[in-house]
Amino acid sequence: MEFLSPSTLEEALEAKSAHPDGVPIMGGTDVMVELNFDKRRPSTLIDLARVPELGEWGTDGDHTRLGAGVPYSKIVEHLSRSAPALAKASRTVASPQIRNRGSVGGNLGGASPAGDAHPPLLATDAVVELASVRGRRRVPAREFYLSLRRTARQDDELITAVLLPEPKGPQQFAKIGTRNAMVISVAAFSLALDAEKRTVGTGLGSVAPTPIRAEEAEEFLAAEFDWEGATLPSESLVRRFGELVASVTRPIDDQRGTAQYRTHSMAVMARRALTWSATEYRKGVTRCA
Repeated sequence: MEFLSPSTLEEALEAKSAHPDGVPIMGGTDVMVELNFDKRRPSTLIDLARVPELGEWGTDGDHTRLGAGVPYSKIVEHLSRSAPALAKASRTVASPQIRNRGSVGGNLGGASPAGDAHPPLLATDAVVELASVRGRRRVPAREFYLSLRRTARQDDELITAVLLPEPKGPQQFAKIGTRNAMVISVAAFSLALDAEKRTVGTGLGSVAPTPIRAEEAEEFLAAEFDWEGATLPSESLVRRFGELVASVTRPIDDQRGTAQYRTHSMAVMARRALTWSATEYRKGVTRCA
């Protein structure tokens, strides 16, 4: 196995171009597990830990540009206001040791439907930045996931950053696991309300071959939600939203949970996320009145 350790992004892109089957590694929280259990034996590892740009974040127009290698612990510490749903998801990732190493770029690269970062990226309409020696391009997260562990990234491309829109309303993330820490999610859900556009975003994890949205539920809630903020949603509206979210799931039975439980839990998480969001939204409107 060849091990490459570029120190600049240009060198990293050249290495990926020369070794399109090479596996990028930075935190190593997924790759090293696969190597240790002999589930993967790539011909080349491309260590990106020394590439400064991948570990940086900052403003990019009306977005926050998050380097692909920024660890979850930094997201929790520094981006709770600019990316609340992603920060909430980051708090739930594994243990403190893993949060200090793992990153959103790693989640995107592995493309597991159970990745905790995926639902917030879908719900908030984030954009994935891809780069190669041919140039850079940006792909909406909602177009990034193609099929089971297959994404829009080409073999010679690296995931360099994620662009997170400025929040325009409450954002939530909920996750169910077999215990509170060190587990892969049985199911996960994210909700984002955009008060300016009066739109709703959703993201569902661990309930289909890829992370997915509940588009009918989004349209229903956008039409029925009280954007003036005077009233909380009725019990029937909350229940119907949960039903519509659960209706798009295509889960499987596995060692972590049954398909039936995943579908049921998604409806419960959707109802709770809507209730939390509506309460937060109403408080914000009241304070501004």
